[in-house]
Amino acid sequence: MDIKDGPGGVTAEWTVVDSGIGPLFLAATGRGLVQVGFHAEAGRRERMPERLAEQLGARVVERASGLLAEPVRQLEGYFAGRSRGFDLPLDWSLTTGFNRQVLRELAEGVPYGTVVGYGDLARRVGQPGAAQAVGAAMGSNPLPVVVPCHRVVESDGGLGGFGGGLETKRRLLALEGVLPEPLF
Repeated sequence: MDIKDGPGGVTAEWTVVDSGIGPLFLAATGRGLVQVGFHAEAGRRERMPERLAEQLGARVVERASGLLAEPVRQLEGYFAGRSRGFDLPLDWSLTTGFNRQVLRELAEGVPYGTVVGYGDLARRVGQPGAAQAVGAAMGSNPLPVVVPCHRVVESDGGLGGFGGGLETKRRLLALEGVLPEPLF
């Protein structure tokens, strides 16, 4: 695993922040932001640190040394409309292979306020027939919003799927000016 170990082994810190799309679970290691989780309401939030500990094989503690200060600040700026992107170190430990390749391309190559089709993204990573696999990579994205899987849409203009729910995807795309704000 490519996480920096401390004297007591790997440690990840977590917190929950309010956002324009509801509470988000954030976790970071010494390498960077490792997870963003949607719908971190009370019942679900209790299970999120335990699950992350299992996935990383790490000790997971509620915000301890400040690893999350900058991700929290940048997410607040994004949801307030003051920021159009993220400049954060990312820990890619929760994704591998093709999925990691696709997510890195998405993070680096699809800017704020734009969208890309599943097939187009597959072509960008040299796998033109892998649109469905791109969809699976989006569904397993451990860093949504920061790695903007909400910007991946169907070639016919449909929204496609979204792990945070289609209403969340609509709200993120509206925030970025891709879709109009709902009337009510």
